[in-house]
Amino acid sequence: MAGAGSAAVSGAGTPVAGPTGRDLFAEGLLEFLRPAVQQLDSHVHAVRESQVELREQIDNLATELCRINEDQKVALDLDPYVKKLLNARRRVVLVNNILQNAQERLRRLNHSVVKETARRRAMLDSGIYPPGSPSK
Repeated sequence: MAGAGSAAVSGAGTPVAGPTGRDLFAEGLLEFLRPAVQQLDSHVHAVRESQVELREQIDNLATELCRINEDQKVALDLDPYVKKLLNARRRVVLVNNILQNAQERLRRLNHSVVKETARRRAMLDSGIYPPGSPSK
C-alpha cells in the first residue's frame, strides 16, 4: 500500500500519477479557508462603502455648520465643532486607506493561492512532479 507521501502503484508495478498527502492537505486547507477569505473581503468592502458614506455626511454637516455660522446674527462659535468634524473625517479617511490596503493585499494573496493551486493541479494532471517532491 502506498504511503501518504508516495505515488500510488498500478497492478503492473508502474507509478500512477496522483496527489500526495501534502498536496491533498494544501488543497483541502485552501478550500477550507476560501469562504472565510471571501467573507472577510465582502465585509471589508461593506465597511469601506459605509465609511465613504460617513465621510460624505461629515462633509455635508461641516458645510452646513459653516453656512449657519455665517448666517447667524448672533456670533456662535461653531469653529471648534467644525474642526472636530474635520478631524473625524480625517480619521475616517485614514481607516479607509488602511482597509483599502489590507483588501488589496488580501486580493493579491487570494490570486496567488488560486494561481498556485492551478499550477499544482496542472502538474498533477500531467504527471510532472516538482523538484524535491517525494513522488518522483
